[in-house]
Amino acid sequence: MSQQPQEFGRIAVLMGGRSAEREISLQSGQAVLNALLAQGVDAVAVDSQHNVTAQLQSGQFDGAIVMLHGRGGEDGEIQGALTALEIPFTGSDVIGAVLSINKQISKQLWLAQGLPTPDFEQVTAVTDPTALVARLGLPLVIKPVQEGSSIGMSKVNTIDELQPAIKIACQFDSEVIAEKWITGIEYTVAILGDDALPVIRLSTPREFYDYEAKYTENTTEYTCPCGLSAADEAACQSLAVQAFQGLRMEGWGRIDVMCDTAGQFYLIEANSVPGMTDHSLVPMAANAAGIDFEGLVWRLLSLMQEANTNGE
Repeated sequence: MSQQPQEFGRIAVLMGGRSAEREISLQSGQAVLNALLAQGVDAVAVDSQHNVTAQLQSGQFDGAIVMLHGRGGEDGEIQGALTALEIPFTGSDVIGAVLSINKQISKQLWLAQGLPTPDFEQVTAVTDPTALVARLGLPLVIKPVQEGSSIGMSKVNTIDELQPAIKIACQFDSEVIAEKWITGIEYTVAILGDDALPVIRLSTPREFYDYEAKYTENTTEYTCPCGLSAADEAACQSLAVQAFQGLRMEGWGRIDVMCDTAGQFYLIEANSVPGMTDHSLVPMAANAAGIDFEGLVWRLLSLMQEANTNGE
């Protein structure tokens, strides 16, 4: 691990971009940039909305912190560009990004590993609602396959709500899945390096943990310690690490988990570039582990440097 900030060289903090999560990415990126500058790291904000390759080529960067959420940042696009430019970067490589952003592929890989995830099907505008409900039951969750932050996602309680929910999701992605609703408690597990951080329990008075609950509401409750027994928390963390590794993710990330009323954990989705805003969960989990925000950002750079050194 580097002990001096100059050892990291010049660092690009990639933020913004073109996805539906642009505003959240700008907030995450600015928070990370401020933390780097406060520690004496030579860091520069790079908005990837336009001409990102040219900006990276002209910037003479020694590394990049990827703070791009959603498409362009978590789907392998920026990872491919950085790899081609031979600029080391934080987080998963192209493969890990591609596998983790696609909810359908993620779930298929988890099932192949023997890991639990709710039943699901791909759906379209012409899906027969009655037949779908006969197979998966109600309630259901309708999700765009490659969006984050619950964008385009809906909970469906009746057959009549199904087609409108699919229509909404199709506005954000050509691929949409219906997933069996799990009644229970939602948890999230941050992964840093090879380790799972303390589990966080999520509670919201809203229908589910949607975009508003994540970013704009003050009614969402985050509990850490999460209230699970030591054995159950360890089991949840172990499941998350297996899910993370099964998707070939690297460096850091977050795995979202549901626990049903019988105590069974189910993998919901993976995040290869989690938020780093004042509402975000990875900084919260890190803090519970005794790592402050500046220390967390420093650790991301150190993991990047270690991976680059080991790869040489």
